Amino acid sequence: MQTIREIATLRQIIKDARHRGQTVGFVPTMGFLHEGHLSLLRRARAENDLVVLSIFVNPLQFGINEDYNEYPRDLERDSALAEEAGCDLIFYPAVKEMYPRGYATFVDVERLTSGLCGASRPGHFRGVTTVVTKLFNIVTPDRTYFGQKDAQQALVIRRMAADLNMDLEVIVMPTVREHDGLAMSSRNVYLSPEQRKAAPILYQSLLQAKESIKKGERSAAAVRNQIIQNISAEPLASIDYVSVTDTTELQEIDRIQNQALIALAVRFGQTRLIDNILVEV
Repeated sequence: MQTIREIATLRQIIKDARHRGQTVGFVPTMGFLHEGHLSLLRRARAENDLVVLSIFVNPLQFGINEDYNEYPRDLERDSALAEEAGCDLIFYPAVKEMYPRGYATFVDVERLTSGLCGASRPGHFRGVTTVVTKLFNIVTPDRTYFGQKDAQQALVIRRMAADLNMDLEVIVMPTVREHDGLAMSSRNVYLSPEQRKAAPILYQSLLQAKESIKKGERSAAAVRNQIIQNISAEPLASIDYVSVTDTTELQEIDRIQNQALIALAVRFGQTRLIDNILVEV
């Protein structure tokens, strides 16, 4: 496995692979890998000749007073995990390699980015779509892999790829969870022991909502209020949002019909966690 820091070097390696007729699978990450990332890598390994992982803590998607400087970084650890999962190349660029002096171009996806995390993190998705577009242009993958935990991000990337006629397949894989249901996240390491013990209330509340829907509840407001009540009973939790939306435009709905996305963001101290489930009726 190789670690590449320069765009030109990575492009030449991929160009050579293309000349040999190889397909390219790509997993973009900010590093500090966990089993969720590794599941994406293993899927990419099974479906492609060359597997590329990017590790880049993207400053554009962090707002003022967010955790850019504190975001966990450990390249040595990540490299060992990535190699074991079948990665061929790690792209690990410096910020100045991705955003050289004078950089002035950005990518916006409208509507889909206005609610959920987009409402509470202004500019976040512009940072995501800009860096992912750049990475797609550098890596030129046949297939790229994202996790359902970041449901809004996955939908935004799919829309961007379709709208901009990007010649690749966006594959979204199920959320990988800890034994107690907490969605795996690099930010989980921020949690104190007490917060970590309380954090599974997120998934528990989602499952209870899903059970209510299974029993016939169709009011989105009732489902949302049930989740809010459950999480509010946990004193360490502070709710950012709980949303019940459609699965194409991420618009809030009144009644649950066909398929819906139930998504939430909750803070435990300074740590903001997200989770979601898809429900069908």
